[in-house]
Amino acid sequence: MDKPVVALVAAAFTLSACSSLPLMKPPPPVVAVVKGEQKFAPKPLTLLYTTFQDHAVLQRNKPIPVWGRTAPGAEVDVSFAGQTATATADAAGQWKTELKAMTAGGPYVLAAKSSNGDSQTVKDVMIGDVYLCSGQSNMELPLRLATNYDSEMRGATNSMIRLFHVQRFTSPAPRTTFGADASWAVTTPDNAKEFSATCYYFGRELQPAAGIALGLIEDAWGGSAIQAWISNEKLASLGGYGETLDIVKTYAATPKAGDLKYRALVHSWFAANDPALKAGWADPAFDDTGWDALVATGGYRPWPKLANFNGVVWLRKTIELSEDEATGAATLNLGQVSDIDLTFVNGVEVGAGEGYDVARAYAVPAGTLHAGKNVIVVAVKMGAAFLDPADKMNLKLASGTAKPLAGPWKFKTSANEPLPAIAHQPWLNQFGVSTLYNGMILPLGPTAIRGIVWYQGETDAGQPTEYRRLLKALIEDWRGRFGADTPFFAVQLPGFGAPRLVPGQSNWAELRESQRITTAAMPDAGLAVTTDLGVSDNIHPQMKQEVGRRLALLAKKMVYALPIEGMSPSPASATRQGKTVTVRFDHIGAGLTAREWDKAIGFSVCSEDRSCQWVDGIVAKDSVTLAATAKAKYVRFCWSDSPLCNLYSVEGLPAVPFELPITNAGRAAKK
Repeated sequence: MDKPVVALVAAAFTLSACSSLPLMKPPPPVVAVVKGEQKFAPKPLTLLYTTFQDHAVLQRNKPIPVWGRTAPGAEVDVSFAGQTATATADAAGQWKTELKAMTAGGPYVLAAKSSNGDSQTVKDVMIGDVYLCSGQSNMELPLRLATNYDSEMRGATNSMIRLFHVQRFTSPAPRTTFGADASWAVTTPDNAKEFSATCYYFGRELQPAAGIALGLIEDAWGGSAIQAWISNEKLASLGGYGETLDIVKTYAATPKAGDLKYRALVHSWFAANDPALKAGWADPAFDDTGWDALVATGGYRPWPKLANFNGVVWLRKTIELSEDEATGAATLNLGQVSDIDLTFVNGVEVGAGEGYDVARAYAVPAGTLHAGKNVIVVAVKMGAAFLDPADKMNLKLASGTAKPLAGPWKFKTSANEPLPAIAHQPWLNQFGVSTLYNGMILPLGPTAIRGIVWYQGETDAGQPTEYRRLLKALIEDWRGRFGADTPFFAVQLPGFGAPRLVPGQSNWAELRESQRITTAAMPDAGLAVTTDLGVSDNIHPQMKQEVGRRLALLAKKMVYALPIEGMSPSPASATRQGKTVTVRFDHIGAGLTAREWDKAIGFSVCSEDRSCQWVDGIVAKDSVTLAATAKAKYVRFCWSDSPLCNLYSVEGLPAVPFELPITNAGRAAKK
């Protein structure tokens, strides 16, 4: 069995919150809903591709690709800023040409004319630096929800910052065009209010220092998992994703066949991890008289007995059908379910699905129903079960009549967490494999960019070790697309969750460590630390101005070579000498300082088995000294879901959370 694609975040409300943010603009008309996904009507194809619009920014100092669509075999003449180029459309009508690299400047006019009579002119085009901002809901959170919205909006006017918003769109197969709207706009209060606050503040802080036009591309989806943003080819090269890649490939070609493959995968998980399946809980003849009862009222965890349960819940309901009603095929509509289910009707497996925001509609084959009592059984991993009220749940019969599923369901819990993760449904919206790469990154085509800003990780907190592999893969993947030397700036996870009285295990800390190690090991990569900006009860901290400022500091240093220290203090070594351990730091700027006290807090020393205890630190310019016993083998800093730490650089950047092994001073000196 291949490794699971990614582990779910432990709290489903986190995912729900991440996916509920509004789009930048009202979405285009919905033309279809396929397996719970909204499919939007894209803009009509024009002579010039979607990225070429009024107010666009094109990347300076790189060849400028220009492309679009016209009649097959037609010749297209392009003119721009004194340059001209010609292209011939292929048999599909696709054409592409390239203009020479240009220095920053503008505004310019881009014009294209086809021999078939089509023509298009795009005005107010600037040459500058383009940045791609991507990730999940903390990147997607709009300016109007950030701190000090009113005052910030009044100042959100800058014709040298242009905003390009890519609407959400998922695709199981690679695409060459956007499936939904994507549009350029000049920064004004109206245009900026629904744009990514982090991306906007990054650009606002950076543009005066760059002194040129900046193009900011918001390309994000709340709640998205990292593997959704990585290409099929890169995931395949990693190993461990072959089965899910095969399933999504099958689904793209034949959805029904893909459904069956995924159902088999979910069935295998239940067979291996939930003894209830083998015990016959799906059998219509199984005796459930001792089970509790619940009524589907809608909402997340509305039933007291399941309010704190995490694991697998089985639900059973019996409905009466006449002989006429039982004739033919039917559709079982369960509404939204949290989170992964395996569903049976009269002992026949009819479906498996995933997603708190995906309504389940399962085909019930002819011959499955019969006159008299019919038993519907739903096994749900995560325990929250039905999210919709009963009036959205029914059995739609062959006659078109909807048989309501009102009244109580019997329920009983079975397997408890911790349990192995089930692989995500590989075409599922923001959780699939390559779905957002296919639907939102690939359609950028050969667009040239200057750098990437990445703000994601909350959804993957359940698999921090695998995230290290995936983040490295994503950086390599996107650099393969946008240029091997493309700077990459990641935002580290903020603090979130209840504070701890004693040090211990933390998935959020582990994922921060994966972010630190990955970015530190890769060239032209930087990390913006935000542990101090988090809110214990809100996964969406609103101080995006400071997040944008810290990201801009990285770009000022690494892209524009300004004489500043743009990085947070980061650990270089932890060495023992006698009864003390000294942690030395790089990127200290003018030096280290402890805020609000004369000692550094947030440090712990740990034994080989990771039993840890808090220790205070004595701060010097480039180091912190800790008391430690001989049993101490590791030093941790800021190691908690919602840590309290006070070590900063004099310039105000918080030190990077970390875990380091302790070495003897003599051994470190030899290195």
